[in-house]
Amino acid sequence: MSSNKIDFLLHLQDLIDERRLTMPQDSYTALLFQKGINKIAQKVGEEAVELIIESIHTNNELFLNEAADLLYHYLVLLAAKGLRIENVIDVLEERHK
Repeated sequence: MSSNKIDFLLHLQDLIDERRLTMPQDSYTALLFQKGINKIAQKVGEEAVELIIESIHTNNELFLNEAADLLYHYLVLLAAKGLRIENVIDVLEERHK
């Protein structure tokens, strides 16, 4: 994976953090934060189920769209808990030792 792709993921995470702090009115991300962690966790679950459903079909475009939705909502959930993807990577690195 190129560093540009990883940089985009980190940029998206920074944008999510910024939306959590500024709560712009026209932001879907801010709306999720307003609804609270239970709603955010529910969205992660819904997106996970939708990804599972698409995984058994052959349409990779739909599968990738659901994967993107899941990753986005997962990053929002991490931010709601005051965490970042780097914290998850730390756990994975520790397990890899």
